[in-house]
Amino acid sequence: MQTRKLGYSDLSLTTVGLGTWAIGGEWQWGWGPQNDAESIAAIQRAIDLGINWIDTAPAYGLGRSEEIVGQAIAGRRDQLTIATKCGMVWDEGSTTVYRRLKAASVRREAEASLRRLKIDAIDLYQIHWPNPDEDIEEAWEAIADLIAKGKVRYAGASNFSVAQLKRVQAIHPVASLQPPYSMLRRDVEQELLPYCAANDIGVVAYSPMQAGLLTGKFSKERAASLADGDWRKQNPLFQEPQLSVNLALVEKLRPIAERNGRTLAQLAIAWVLRRPEVTAAIVGARRPSQIEETASAGDWTLSQEDIAEIGALLEERDKALA
Repeated sequence: MQTRKLGYSDLSLTTVGLGTWAIGGEWQWGWGPQNDAESIAAIQRAIDLGINWIDTAPAYGLGRSEEIVGQAIAGRRDQLTIATKCGMVWDEGSTTVYRRLKAASVRREAEASLRRLKIDAIDLYQIHWPNPDEDIEEAWEAIADLIAKGKVRYAGASNFSVAQLKRVQAIHPVASLQPPYSMLRRDVEQELLPYCAANDIGVVAYSPMQAGLLTGKFSKERAASLADGDWRKQNPLFQEPQLSVNLALVEKLRPIAERNGRTLAQLAIAWVLRRPEVTAAIVGARRPSQIEETASAGDWTLSQEDIAEIGALLEERDKALA
């Protein structure tokens, strides 16, 4: 599988990385019930396929995702870059997640992540959300201290604006930005991607398949039957009027995927990877068959003709929702 260098760091990431949000199972922003044995099998299959990095977070299932990753990578740590996050916390005995970026909290989170993952150092430690905004400098200074102590290798930001990146960059270099990026969420193309390219900041895009909406396996019936614990149930992209327009777009994209001998999921990932600023795409998987399908998208370079055709379809979609 192709690799790309992550910003100024010495990390080389496969263009597809494994995301572990969904394997956290049921929690405040979860995806519904999940089988841990299937999660472990999916992680190990991803490694077998050549994927060399995993993205997780303590909030995913209130520690469950990190614990599952720790079990799955036992004996294979040296093959992997491990990325996790801080800033979304919960109190003992509570299931309510809230945002906190105080230095002491960041240090506690890092130690807890190291224990759950069963590793000695976190390769990429990211502020999950820049919230509270007034505390991002304090949190970044805490991460810089963790780097100095050898518990973290590189610092990354998730969901930051350009202005916020500039603020923390004055304290310690930013190795990466993790923004949402898909055919249905393209706002990062305006300022964020050019800024990252100009400042040697890697980009690891999350949700390139838009939480399954761009895979060709979603329907109005499936949207209506989402479990109560599935965060997508509250997302406007999965509700009318956007749902019908988005599903219509997917059907218009299908011939492009088929003539290339590919799936729609692979098309969605390859489209995100077409941008030179993007280091890699984070692809979630809840079972081995899902990562088996999507991993190969990392080696697909879209033709200029395909890119232009997709661009026209996206303009058509945007007009329908205007």
